Amino acid sequence: MDKILVVVDMQNDFVTGVLGTKEAQEIVPNVVEKIKNFDGEVVFTRDTHGEDYMSTQEGKNLPVEHCIKGTKGWDIIPELEPYVEGKVFDKYTFGSVELAEYIKAEAEKRNGELNVELVGVCTDICVVSNALLIKAFNREIPVSVDSSCCAGVTVSAHEAALNTMKSCQVCVA
Repeated sequence: MDKILVVVDMQNDFVTGVLGTKEAQEIVPNVVEKIKNFDGEVVFTRDTHGEDYMSTQEGKNLPVEHCIKGTKGWDIIPELEPYVEGKVFDKYTFGSVELAEYIKAEAEKRNGELNVELVGVCTDICVVSNALLIKAFNREIPVSVDSSCCAGVTVSAHEAALNTMKSCQVCVA
């Protein structure tokens, strides 16, 4: 069975930048190892905002400029740059419909013989949003999350998101 690993928003602003956390920094070696040993396609999502971020709904609810396209904070972290060979999905909201549609097309090419695994940040915002979108577009393919390669805004929010995904039939390891 073919596999796709989705690396969610492992960008400077979420790891060491304005929204970075100790937990996000701690998962970096795990994510590197996961990618290095993954037997399948690796794709990335990249949170992407414009200079007008503060006037958007997200900016009003989270008034911290981050992942402004073209800035250092928007870039994938240096530790993962060598592995960014395939698709990168710039996303302008928490989940990527383009990613879910891509996975649906790939699953159809393989007659449903596809597994999808997610890793990255923030578990409670973008990882859960993308996992549930992928499930919505692809109800019969297995979707999993490696919790040792994810970090949330807080530890409790991370745990709550993992429980939500379990409830929605995403396998959490």
